[in-house]
Amino acid sequence: MEKKTTQGSMFTKENYIWMAVGALVIALGMILMSGGKSDNPAVFDEKQVYSTTRITIAPILILIGLGLEIFAIFKKPKG
Repeated sequence: MEKKTTQGSMFTKENYIWMAVGALVIALGMILMSGGKSDNPAVFDEKQVYSTTRITIAPILILIGLGLEIFAIFKKPKG
């Protein structure tokens, strides 16, 4: 007698939703970290380069997004 095993998907719809949310948070962090265009390239504007958004908030968002991705991968399906 032959044993038949059905193998379902490793991830459920909920996992994919969490992965999408994590990817969006990472993308938002990358966008916030990207540089602003200076009006005069010969002038160095320290406030633009070392702003709180680029130095603190954007990396925190990227780390939160990576945490969400890890959570999405390890989340067990209900039932």
